Amino acid sequence: MKVLLTGANGYIGVRLLYELLKQDHDVVCAVRSANRLSVPEEIKEQIRIIEVDFLKPEKSDAIPKDIDAAYYLIHSMTSNTENFDDLEASSAQNFLEAIHPTNCQQIIYLSGIVNEDKLSKHLLSRKRVEDILYTSNIPVTVLRAGIIVGSGSSSFEIIRDLCEKLPVMITPKWVNTKTHPIAIRNVMSYLTCVLGCVECYNNSYDIGGKDILTYKEMMLQYAQKRKLKIFIFTVPVMTPTLSSYWLYFVTSTSYKLAQNLVKSMTIEVVARPNNLAEKFNIQLFTYKEALDMAFAKIEQSQVVSSWKDSMVSGRFKKNLNKYKQVPKYGCLKDEQTHKTDNATKALERIWSIGGKNGYYYATFLWKIRGLVDKLFGGVGLRRGRTNPDKIYPGDSLDFWRVLVADKDEKRLLLFAEMKVPGEAWLEFEIDENNIVHQTATFRPKGIWGRLYWYSMLPFHYFIFAGMIKHIATGK
Repeated sequence: MKVLLTGANGYIGVRLLYELLKQDHDVVCAVRSANRLSVPEEIKEQIRIIEVDFLKPEKSDAIPKDIDAAYYLIHSMTSNTENFDDLEASSAQNFLEAIHPTNCQQIIYLSGIVNEDKLSKHLLSRKRVEDILYTSNIPVTVLRAGIIVGSGSSSFEIIRDLCEKLPVMITPKWVNTKTHPIAIRNVMSYLTCVLGCVECYNNSYDIGGKDILTYKEMMLQYAQKRKLKIFIFTVPVMTPTLSSYWLYFVTSTSYKLAQNLVKSMTIEVVARPNNLAEKFNIQLFTYKEALDMAFAKIEQSQVVSSWKDSMVSGRFKKNLNKYKQVPKYGCLKDEQTHKTDNATKALERIWSIGGKNGYYYATFLWKIRGLVDKLFGGVGLRRGRTNPDKIYPGDSLDFWRVLVADKDEKRLLLFAEMKVPGEAWLEFEIDENNIVHQTATFRPKGIWGRLYWYSMLPFHYFIFAGMIKHIATGK
């Protein structure tokens, strides 16, 4: 089948792309910027990538007329605007208008479980999108999921951060809310099995795993799996605002995502029973089995996608293509060079920078900079990196966004998503003479931008020099 995959650069979208290719489907990926699709070149060669922004009402003829089905995986919950629900509704309506002239026979939408009378703004928005999609004359299949557990998922990473960092937790009462976690592998099975299934047309299904647990039980089972001792005490006085700040400072989530998650965590999300798993012979996993599979992928460095690589996890929501050309004028620079005797090893160190590997020199200062950034509402170092030694354009890397990652050209270009009074780039390149070039470029915004740069010069002097020396020599 020829399948349109919207939200192809999201956590679910990237994984679904791999599954669809395994099943020999012809996949058309719809993204706002082609450079933001973080998959290897050999995958890009197997698909067609089109640039479509469904938040814009103008009609687009980029969508092929001969598609058979479309996945709608676009969400705006983590955007920095209060009206994300209006954005989601507008996007869904524009999607329908764009897909109407095609031969599409089915729309598949991954929504949230919306069985309670009182819903959060996040869940109400999911329901609103469902209602909009059902207004089309194209058959719709809706799969409703709660907590999705997998390596790189926001739910898994938040629980992981809490349990690994806090042996004693003073928690709000929403930790006793019931939820229905589901393994990412089961989500993929449902999404691919309903494709082309006529019996599933114009039907909605709740999907969940084997266990119904409270958030507290999920954390305790995680700790048991990791052989950690944690103590959780619940208090009734922690407000949603305090809860949001608690999640923001302790975990890798953004504050906006934390706000929306906290509001949703007060609502029970338990799947209503259906026969979909039996119909497609899907083996459902327990929460502990889902954890085992997540850690297996992490230990093998095979995390396919992470929610942190999504553009909404960062500072800039614009098309980053215009930042790929580092400006030459009106900028302040720190340029370092160092000869290397082993260009291959030096390139490996460049490709492994950040995350758990740190920045090779004075990493504690980078951590302080990350903490300061987070205190001022920035992304800090919370995102880390998805893979320890693989990196693709569009990936997040701590408080950077990868713009160029070209191993053949031996060039890596990063763009800063930290809170700075201007725009910043960090570039690494190895030339034909085995000289490592490291360039920090800053385009200041006003007098405060220049004061910021000059105040950082004492740190730049030895941090950047030490960093390039280690990259070039390994010492």
